[in-house]
Amino acid sequence: MTTRDFQNKGTLAIFFSYFKPHKKLFLMDITCAFLMSMIDLAFPYVSRKCMYDLLPNSLYSAFFAVMAIFLVAYVLRAGLQYIVCYWGHTFGIRVEADIRRDLFNHIQTLSFGFYDKNRTGHLMSRMTAELFDITELAHHGPEDLFTSLITVLGAIAIMFTIRWQLALVVLILVPIFVVVTMVNRRSMMDASRAVKQTMAGINADIESSLSGMRTAKAFSNEGTEATKFNAANEQFKTSKRNFHKAMGRFNATLDFFMCLLPLVVIAVGGKMIMDGDMNYMDLITFNLYISTFITPMRKMANFNELFANGFAGLHRFIELMSIEPELKDKEDAVELQNVRGEIEMKDVSFSYERDDTEVLHHINLHVAPGETIAVVGPSGGGKSTLCNLIPRFYDVTEGSVTIDGLDVRDVQQRSLRRNIGVVQQDVFLFAASIMENIRYGRPDASVDEVMEAARRAEIYDDIMAMPQGFETYVGERGALLSGGQKQRIAIARIFLKNPPVLILDEATSALDSVTESKIQHAFDELARGRTTLIIAHRLSTVRAAHRILVVRDGVIVEEGSHEALMARNGDYAQLYNTQNLNG
Repeated sequence: MTTRDFQNKGTLAIFFSYFKPHKKLFLMDITCAFLMSMIDLAFPYVSRKCMYDLLPNSLYSAFFAVMAIFLVAYVLRAGLQYIVCYWGHTFGIRVEADIRRDLFNHIQTLSFGFYDKNRTGHLMSRMTAELFDITELAHHGPEDLFTSLITVLGAIAIMFTIRWQLALVVLILVPIFVVVTMVNRRSMMDASRAVKQTMAGINADIESSLSGMRTAKAFSNEGTEATKFNAANEQFKTSKRNFHKAMGRFNATLDFFMCLLPLVVIAVGGKMIMDGDMNYMDLITFNLYISTFITPMRKMANFNELFANGFAGLHRFIELMSIEPELKDKEDAVELQNVRGEIEMKDVSFSYERDDTEVLHHINLHVAPGETIAVVGPSGGGKSTLCNLIPRFYDVTEGSVTIDGLDVRDVQQRSLRRNIGVVQQDVFLFAASIMENIRYGRPDASVDEVMEAARRAEIYDDIMAMPQGFETYVGERGALLSGGQKQRIAIARIFLKNPPVLILDEATSALDSVTESKIQHAFDELARGRTTLIIAHRLSTVRAAHRILVVRDGVIVEEGSHEALMARNGDYAQLYNTQNLNG
């Protein structure tokens, strides 16, 4: 389904659309549950026949034959219960997997702006715990509701054939139960939705604390983190209070009804026996049927909780799936091929929100194929934002950005980013092997190609000195490697990708001078023959650039070679001299 489908279709229509690929499993589950209900309904009716016909006439052989048939029926029922339990849960898991797949694929289409506003813990909660509630509803919901209705309505129908007066009393009580269920369902669903929102926030806080554990230890702030965790933990303890209150009211009313039902049957039935309008065998049969559909009634009560939790999760799933990506390919978007690397910005202005303050103001820039451009300036001046517009991580507010004469908004995002390599200051490595992390640059690369990329990035010798070589596990976000090693693995990844356009976003600013000098050679090798933009903090690393841009307050205030800018004695010269003095 498309995002538009999630915006326009009803909740139930979306829910049941996930049943369609697994309809055979669903039908098998429902059929088995239906047969179990038929066996449950048959036993009281056959028992009554036995008490009326077989036992009074001493037809013991027939009686024990009927009991033997029911023994076989209950063995069959046990087999049906196994199918319902195993294959029913399998069906639910497959539905959950499909929903999670669609959710993950949709999240991947969302733009950088979405991730700027949403915490990882919130998204993790939506993809795990909340989807489990949808799974439980998918498996148990239709099955429990269908079989419960069949059993209850079937039992009442049979009771009407026995003593319609007593059956009528039961029939009057059942709608009361239904009304109680409907009244409580809304409050439970609202409370459940609030719980899920709270739990998502708690998960986000915990995820943030775990991710920042090294920082906490470095500042000896374990006590502060413990206080924050305890606050989240206390919030967890109280988060379900309203839901449990609603559930408590419902269960208390339900239990009262379940106790009241057999009491009323015995009282009214006893009066009818005393009046000569009923016998003991019919009263026993009624009680057997009451026992038969008390379990379905409880299932219907449980369905209320399943529905509340599942629909709360479903609403939050649909809410996320209904978000339109801020950046979408045009229907006639072309694939970017044979890229020479000519970049041009024409009158570019940009703000992160349409009604927000502009970060860039009327930028004009032309970069020739193979040219190396350095972008320098004070922090917060707009350097990274300027470069983020080239791979279309964000769309310009005004003006245009072109590559080889094509507006980046007119080309497929996938092909655009396939031709641009980005190395950032904060290198992200996956919790996997070095081989997997380098191969991420081109997943179909051979082992030899990965090794060659490592050599060109000057990390090969370091890798081979490790106990497991290229199969060495790098840890969470590369925690088991040094900063320089992580950067060179990131460089190897780009070598493997081999893009014609390269963006180095303060890629060495977090490294010491010795490590930086080692990596600089790898960067020089990487930039050779490519259009390269280097965002730099240390100005000594950009002296060899063809041109240097000084960006301040969202405007290019100076432009030229190192020598020309030094001779101009403006912003660049001031920054350069300040760094040399401090050095």
